[in-house]
Amino acid sequence: MVQVTDLDTFSALLAPEGQALLAELRDHDPADELAAATRLRRDHPAPLVSAALGQARLRQRAAAKFGADARLMYFTPNGVEQSTRTAVAAHRAARLAALGVRSLADLCCGIGGDAIALARAGIRVLAVDRDPLACAAARANAEALGLAELIEVRCADVAEVDTAGYDAVFVDPARRSKARGGRIFDPEAYSPPLSWAVEAARTAPFAALKIAPGVPHDALPEDAETEWISDAGEVKEAVVWFARSPGGTPAPMPGGRRATLLPAGDSLLGTGLPDPEPGPVGDWLYEPDGAVIRAHLVADVAQQLGGRLIDPTIAYITADRLTATPYATAYALTDVLPFNVKKLKALLRERGVGTAVIKKRGSAVEPEELRRKLKLGGGGNSCTIFLTRVAGAPTMLLGHPADAPGPSLTPGR
Repeated sequence: MVQVTDLDTFSALLAPEGQALLAELRDHDPADELAAATRLRRDHPAPLVSAALGQARLRQRAAAKFGADARLMYFTPNGVEQSTRTAVAAHRAARLAALGVRSLADLCCGIGGDAIALARAGIRVLAVDRDPLACAAARANAEALGLAELIEVRCADVAEVDTAGYDAVFVDPARRSKARGGRIFDPEAYSPPLSWAVEAARTAPFAALKIAPGVPHDALPEDAETEWISDAGEVKEAVVWFARSPGGTPAPMPGGRRATLLPAGDSLLGTGLPDPEPGPVGDWLYEPDGAVIRAHLVADVAQQLGGRLIDPTIAYITADRLTATPYATAYALTDVLPFNVKKLKALLRERGVGTAVIKKRGSAVEPEELRRKLKLGGGGNSCTIFLTRVAGAPTMLLGHPADAPGPSLTPGR
């Protein structure tokens, strides 16, 4: 697929002929791309057709992050890959607005996904990026979504931008290697480095820095709060929050660690609890949300549940009673067994289990490898199988979600 790589071709997409092509390709089936390209090139320049087809494909990919807006927006491949999904950007923008932020410098703005969310929250945005094509897309997106009056796009090196006079700074450093295309895990290898972003943040009344959720905790500044955000159970990012003075709700807590779960918006601020002591497996198993695990808040959730760990190194909580919590998924356990594929296969056949969800944490066995060996099928019952460790020993836990009925069988515990 040919992508837009220069400003002239991108500008041609914004002209009437390019707009007509994009409208025609709005519901384009990528499987028919060759036929569509052949047909369209009879009446339009080949480079423009290729660019429009590439943009149509990017819009379809971007729908997972931007929803219906993606049909109107303009993207680069990096823009689709690295942009914040709308639900997460809207959460962050709402928190900034609640802190009293009315103007903000968005540094490393990319194609403008965060700037759009900020503008929709009523915040005036200076969106800055050094990539001319990304800036052109950001400017076009602001226009397409009716937000141009609130978003000023500037093509510049973020290190040369004066952010004085803005209520807040938001920095989203690049976290992918241009040379290798892979993710960057060292915060000092970000572009710009995390240390630069932190210093830029400290000059503003409020600031938020978007970073990878796997960032080492010892790399985080202690004068800031770090928030890990998940959406529909999938950890999306971490945000480092700075505030010169308290204000708004929730105000950033220096040194704080927070887990926020979208779409509901439940948010847990850690209290610095040590990990609970492990103990015997009870009737219930809780699988903490990934944001809770990344934020090192398993102990806080365990305290809420009156629970304990099944192993000192495993982030599964067990308890003797069911307690509702948004921060973990509960499972009713029926069996706690030493790991043994032959015995598991016989047990599932005996109980008429034809479908199983297989999860692992702290086990060397891959779920799909186990599934092939089990050869499930035929039975009408289902179960969840956890491959894990209990007190250091390889263990299989069997059960079902708390909100789902269990199989009609006698528990093997």
